[in-house]
Amino acid sequence: MALLVLAYALSPIDLIPDFIPVLGQLDDLLLVPAGLWVVLRMIPPTVLADARAEAARAPQRLARSAWGLALILLIYLLLLLLVWRWWARRTAA
Repeated sequence: MALLVLAYALSPIDLIPDFIPVLGQLDDLLLVPAGLWVVLRMIPPTVLADARAEAARAPQRLARSAWGLALILLIYLLLLLLVWRWWARRTAA
């Protein structure tokens, strides 16, 4: 069910096309939250409680995530630098 809601939210195909004023966005505004509400009701309470407890412990792991973020940003910066140098040499020649 969660995958269906996600597919509908990301799909360019809607029940009512978006180019129709007001109604086109209204179906997304109503159907996606209603689908999320149904999905949340389908999750067993124990699973939901475990997920919320895990989310509460997430700030403790933030330091590891910050190092990972720094590493990924460094890789992107290096790739950007390489592309920029390649482009500069290509246009100079």
